[in-house]
Amino acid sequence: MTAASTTALTRGGREWTPEYLISIDPEVCIGCGRCFKVCGRGVMTLAGLTEDGELVADDEDDDEIVKRIMAMDDADACIGCGACARVCPTNCQTHAAE
Repeated sequence: MTAASTTALTRGGREWTPEYLISIDPEVCIGCGRCFKVCGRGVMTLAGLTEDGELVADDEDDDEIVKRIMAMDDADACIGCGACARVCPTNCQTHAAE
């Protein structure tokens, strides 16, 4: 189920439209965790990426993991604040108003 696009007002009366985290590009993400640290909603998690491009839990066998990246964990928890996008050094995230 997709939420309808919402426009609200800030405390100062300006219009604001949330842009929700839609995806994280595993080819561009460096797994720095900055987005994870600023998100208080549990939207993302650190995951491992195998040589075949498969996402696995970060605590799986290290021999299988070639790179650690951020991955979507609970997309429905995103409130569209954009904090994760502002701290991402590689611009690996896609955000959109729904």
